[in-house]
Amino acid sequence: MHPFLTSTGVVALAEIGDKTQLLALMLAARYRRPVPIILGIFLATVFNHAGAAALGHWLTQLVPPHWMRWLLGGSFIAMAAWLLVPDKVDEEEAQTRGHFGVLMTTIVVFFMAEMGDKTQIATVALAARYHDMLAVVMGTTVGMMLANVPAVLMGEAAAHRLPTRWVHAVAALVFAVIGVAVLSGLSFGF
Repeated sequence: MHPFLTSTGVVALAEIGDKTQLLALMLAARYRRPVPIILGIFLATVFNHAGAAALGHWLTQLVPPHWMRWLLGGSFIAMAAWLLVPDKVDEEEAQTRGHFGVLMTTIVVFFMAEMGDKTQIATVALAARYHDMLAVVMGTTVGMMLANVPAVLMGEAAAHRLPTRWVHAVAALVFAVIGVAVLSGLSFGF
């Protein structure tokens, strides 16, 4: 249960104000069709994070355990620092071809926007840390949905009410604590 809950919480916090959340807002404003947008976000996240978790699992097979501890600890601390850098979505990422339809457009654009994004890299690290790909993918997907569904349903006005800097600071603190715990060999349920 720890891998699922930790993955959910960390990604939900990391996603607040992230470029993919901004992308969700732009898609909602552009198409005004929340159901296919939400379904597209879900499908893109499952595919993207399943690949990221597989990469994390593969890395644990490739990298010796003593090096993995340092790699993971450093990754979580780097994620903490990265979370403190504000995100913005490029207009080009939001531009789509009309012949795809809302669902396919959302899947393609979200999948591409998530490549190399904080939450994808966090998924790689979480999968490497927990060795439970299913729990991590389920958790990171739920975290993405917790952050993005309200953005799609309530639109941009709701997103501006969230104290993004504070949410990112809390998420950064969580990542830093996990990183320090991994580096020191402590578990704390992480």
